[in-house]
Amino acid sequence: MVTEKRTGHLAALLTIIIWGTTFVSTKMLLIDFQPVEILFFRFIMGYLVLLAAYPHRIKKLKRKQEITFAAAGFCGIYLYYLLENIALTYTTASNVGVIISSAPFITALLVHLFMKSEEKLQINFFIGFVIAMTGIILISFNGSQLKLNSIGDILALVAAFVWACYSILTKKIGSFGLPVILTTRRTFFYGILLMIPTLFLFDFRLNMLHFTEAANLFNILYLGIGASAFCFVTWNYAIKILGTVKTSIYIYMVPVITVITSVLVLKETITTLSAIGTILTVIGLFLSEYNQTKNKENE
Repeated sequence: MVTEKRTGHLAALLTIIIWGTTFVSTKMLLIDFQPVEILFFRFIMGYLVLLAAYPHRIKKLKRKQEITFAAAGFCGIYLYYLLENIALTYTTASNVGVIISSAPFITALLVHLFMKSEEKLQINFFIGFVIAMTGIILISFNGSQLKLNSIGDILALVAAFVWACYSILTKKIGSFGLPVILTTRRTFFYGILLMIPTLFLFDFRLNMLHFTEAANLFNILYLGIGASAFCFVTWNYAIKILGTVKTSIYIYMVPVITVITSVLVLKETITTLSAIGTILTVIGLFLSEYNQTKNKENE
């Protein structure tokens, strides 16, 4: 059991490390592709990779199970990324980053309201949330002025809520007793299916010539194989082992990974505010995790 939990923590941490570095690949791809094109290509590739890795089919599902898969695909694959991309057209990336990072808190509230028997919350979780969000704000704005935009900020908040719903649905899917690769692929299927009608609203173009450039090919492979196929499997596995709240807390680390990647890859200089924000975020994460670990031990 201890080894399994350690594997769950490792899976969550590895997922966040990869997700925290995807901004570099996305930024480079945006030169030749629309956001919705990147989204479609990465999840199509992710689906095909999962199919090749585990070419088995799920046996006949009950109607409620199928609806759960469809809801998870709608929330985590289609609606979350769509809302996030639209939010970025109205408000700043800093605003979106901070608001999206509230997803663990929203997840915890939803779990507390609708899954009361699973994970209880104590004061340490809320203290950790405040400290982590303070650190994330310092990292994200880093001396720049906070500019509110009602439409964009509300869309980002809805995106965080949608991701919380996806986390809860993923926990429910984990109780079906099916292989994680199969359940993740099923979720991808519904997400892509629901995504297709939207493509025509965002000037989608199937221009494969852009992939003849080595940089574009590498980055879409990184997003499709790494950030989509691999990471969604490891994230869903972590939720299955650790629970929705404990796994979601790792989202606090995304801005920290982004800062580290900026220094290592883009050769950006880390500022005093970013350094302080990074330390506070890590402290907040450990406080929240300590609270959840303590709860599990007392149950």
